[in-house]
Amino acid sequence: MVQMRDNELLPVIVQHARSGEVLMLGYMNAEALVATRESGFVTFYSRSRQRLWRKGETSGNTLRVVEMRQDCDGDALLVLAEPAGPTCHTGRPSCFFRDLAETEVAGPVPPVAIVARLADRIHDRRDAAPTESYTAKLLHGGVDRIGKKIGEEAAEVIIAAKNGNPAEVAYELADLIYHSLVLLENQGMTAEAVWAELARRYASS
Repeated sequence: MVQMRDNELLPVIVQHARSGEVLMLGYMNAEALVATRESGFVTFYSRSRQRLWRKGETSGNTLRVVEMRQDCDGDALLVLAEPAGPTCHTGRPSCFFRDLAETEVAGPVPPVAIVARLADRIHDRRDAAPTESYTAKLLHGGVDRIGKKIGEEAAEVIIAAKNGNPAEVAYELADLIYHSLVLLENQGMTAEAVWAELARRYASS
């Protein structure tokens, strides 16, 4: 267990529990650490306001704790969390969206994090009206509608590959992955179930 001295602040890296994307950096004192563990939501110590603050206490964009880890020296923490909405106050998913030249980075780090973002977006569309969202229309159509699209997209991937067009292959595979994620949402599953099966196969190969 981390042993903290009075008035000591530990840097805390918050990482998306499913995608691995780094979301933000904050600081905890002993009181903030206790509050985080007891509430199950990330609570920091604000150096500017000189008080505890639960992430999302005003915006609603909370960080639900999945797991907490300490580094080898016990002087830094890693929090794996499920974000409710964007983590950054700018409205972006992560606070790390600029390079050193102040240019906004186009995609998440790691790039595969886009799968988790897309899955979250699909989940958010579940209760939307079918007339307002293509994703909602698919979900309301059930397995038959979704399965038909998956079959069509799989065939288009094969055609693209036979055409030898890398851009077309990427485009059609993106469609196939998207519709597969919609199917997972329909089944009440997450992409992590697929990753776990892949990990099982990798370990046994």
